[in-house]
Amino acid sequence: MEAISVTEIKARFSQVLARVARGETVLVVRRGRVVARIAPAGGVIPGTEASHLEALEREGLLRRAARPPDPEVLESPRPSLPRGKGLLGALLAEREDGR
Repeated sequence: MEAISVTEIKARFSQVLARVARGETVLVVRRGRVVARIAPAGGVIPGTEASHLEALEREGLLRRAARPPDPEVLESPRPSLPRGKGLLGALLAEREDGR
């Protein structure tokens, strides 16, 4: 991470933004003190569904599919649930069985 003075930022702003777009983070320094950090925005608009998914992915809570699901799987009939158990009960029973 490079530190660049305010004067240099003003003179080379387009070049600095190009570096940030390539993934670099730049610290802005005024009189020897860091006053700002310019970092990549992640390519999405903050507050959108895409930014939320990207944040979950960065935290390791989500992994996006490498390819779309097979349409046959989506159209196939859903499995029947054991009598007297809802979906949660079936899931817990499956976990207990070790499947």
